[in-house]
Amino acid sequence: MTDAELAAHLAHCAGRILLEVRASGMIEGKALGKAGDETANQFLVHAIRAQRPDDGLLSEESKDTEERLSMERVWIVDPVDGTREYGEARSDWAVHVALAIGGKPEIGAVALPGLDEVLRTDQPGPLPEAAQKPRLVVSRTRPATEAVAVAERIGGELVPMGSAGAKAMAVVRGEAEIYLHSGGQYEWDSCAPAAVAAAHGLHCSRIDGSPLVYNQRDTYMPDLLICRPEWADKVLAEVAAL
Repeated sequence: MTDAELAAHLAHCAGRILLEVRASGMIEGKALGKAGDETANQFLVHAIRAQRPDDGLLSEESKDTEERLSMERVWIVDPVDGTREYGEARSDWAVHVALAIGGKPEIGAVALPGLDEVLRTDQPGPLPEAAQKPRLVVSRTRPATEAVAVAERIGGELVPMGSAGAKAMAVVRGEAEIYLHSGGQYEWDSCAPAAVAAAHGLHCSRIDGSPLVYNQRDTYMPDLLICRPEWADKVLAEVAAL
């Protein structure tokens, strides 16, 4: 099984596990989110260590160690991206499984279990036709200041949505043109989405235009831009002008 096949299979299986946990009806609310996180994380961690024992691993739900810092290949996972949406039985949450090689988001898969779909780096499809009026996906509760300002400057429309993975995949799926985020994320929030988005031909960077670099000692990565390539220069220029 290739790395990309493994990532897609693990993301799909973790998503199925999460749906089963939720469908049990035994847990609700925040407790459901916690149970889902822990259950999916145990599966992903054990499976990756069994299948790729020589690789490093970074997961939102596991204690981090410095061992990964000396490794060229590091798996970066988020068992439930969008715990709130998962607990609310919405569809805009995701499972992230990525492999960073030399700090670059090279391989990955993003499962959208609520939509029964897995988007992956080894099966890129053509980008759907863009809307004439650019759509920017933003947080349901805390739209990024920069995103709101850029939308106003370019005549864009804000589309509230749940998790980071769901937002990034909305651009891949043709439901939006731009995902501009600022205000706080970590490596596991964007590594798999960035890998998948790049494989589909989208622009992926920090909001100052610098590259996304993973497997850092400090896993905080507060901002990113994932957008259709024809919008990249314009959006970066508008952010710089703010």
